[in-house]
Amino acid sequence: MTVITTFEDKRREKQLKYEKSVLKEISVKNLKEKVKHYFGSSRLVSGLLMNSGIEEACYDVAIEAYLLGAHYSHFGRNGEPIEKVQERCAKEKTHFTDTLYNFLLYWSQGEEGVLSESLYYICEEYVNSWWMEGFINGQRRHKLRLH
Repeated sequence: MTVITTFEDKRREKQLKYEKSVLKEISVKNLKEKVKHYFGSSRLVSGLLMNSGIEEACYDVAIEAYLLGAHYSHFGRNGEPIEKVQERCAKEKTHFTDTLYNFLLYWSQGEEGVLSESLYYICEEYVNSWWMEGFINGQRRHKLRLH
């Protein structure tokens, strides 16, 4: 008796395999360093980072942005300029930025005041840096035929 699988199952299986292989290139040390680099100087967030849940939320957003960049790297491999590729996934990147920003605002309990706009830009740069790293690693993996 044969098992019938659908196209969606195979596609999802292939996607999970690719994500697992791409995630092997991220280290926990790198995640921690980037969180400290981007959010350590912010007076609002530096106090919040003592809570491990906040730091883990930053890690989650970083991993999602990294995977998004790696996924969209195939457009760059085909010769599309990086600006066009970023336009393709602008909605998802904005969602990640908004999610992290709102999460940090919620846990700051109204202490943000004037700093809220600068916090948004920090979150945006954080997501962009992880997206770019995933994009570059995705292109590199394809050149090395690791896809």
